Amino acid sequence: MKRRVIFAALGFLVCMGCGSTRQVTRVSSDTQIDLSGRWNDTDSQMVAEAMISDVLRRPWLGDFLSENNNRKPVLIVGEVRNRSRDQIETLVFTKSLERELVNSGKVRFVAGQEERAAVRGERLDQQLEASAESVKRLGQELGADFYLQGVITSQTDAVEGQRVVFYKVNLELINIETMDKVWIGDKEIKKVIEQSKRKL
Repeated sequence: MKRRVIFAALGFLVCMGCGSTRQVTRVSSDTQIDLSGRWNDTDSQMVAEAMISDVLRRPWLGDFLSENNNRKPVLIVGEVRNRSRDQIETLVFTKSLERELVNSGKVRFVAGQEERAAVRGERLDQQLEASAESVKRLGQELGADFYLQGVITSQTDAVEGQRVVFYKVNLELINIETMDKVWIGDKEIKKVIEQSKRKL
């Protein structure tokens, strides 16, 4: 009797496995795909493009250029905190911000804290190991003028198979020397997710 129950259970599991198939399709990396309604790579890219476009057309940039003999300002991207309910990999978002800033050609950009630590280690190693002609000097780093930081928050409303998720990204650009906030921007994303109930 025990063996029949075990065989029946195994047969049921095998039949269940046979009924499902998985298909993987390669798509272009810029294709917008939203399966769950949660924050995703498309959201990171859209928000980064919109916010960097906004920050670069605001008065702080012209003010800085006129005060500093047309020298481009030097920026650093700091922490963007995730205060939403989603598991958001903020590094994807900050790297999108960095790319948009660098590619704009309107500002100069320096490495973040972790990157600087790694490069400083390499430079210190060069002091002992590299030839005199190729060694990079200490104390020649470019200091940042402005620090970009921010936060991602969200709100969710749900009822009977329908859910609305609202994301808000706030960024601030801070003058490192004076602590002035020279720009504050925000971008909002709202998603409606509908899921039909399974009939039993």
